[in-house]
Amino acid sequence: MYSVQELEQVLREAEADFQLIRQDAPILSAADAEPYYDIQKAAPTFILQHEGGLAACTLSANRGRMDFEAMKCQFGFSRLKMADRKKVLQETGYQVGTIPLIGHGLDCIFDSSLLRYDYIYGGTGDALVTLKISPRDVERLNRVIGTL
Repeated sequence: MYSVQELEQVLREAEADFQLIRQDAPILSAADAEPYYDIQKAAPTFILQHEGGLAACTLSANRGRMDFEAMKCQFGFSRLKMADRKKVLQETGYQVGTIPLIGHGLDCIFDSSLLRYDYIYGGTGDALVTLKISPRDVERLNRVIGTL
């Protein structure tokens, strides 16, 4: 688990194209995000449970609902669902809703439609800081096991 300062150091060392955006209150809805960034470029990271453990899934906010049946077939899982909040905290050290785009330490499923954007916006592990980053850097700096 990285603090925001550690995440910033990792991103600098990796020569990532990024910016940290600090806000006064947590972003809990699209309306909360509008003053800070283009919500069309939001990229939340969800934590999924499969038979082998946990995986991160970074999706475009424009994608809609996850199709777990299709994802099971595509990635070879026999079971797949949203992970329990307690398990997410225990395994990653992060609260659901603050999962960072980079630094969660899990295998990752990445939404390739995010690559059409110059920047995407997502978590840092801190509810008061948002990460603006090149989607190519998110793909490069995670253990991507497959794309949607």
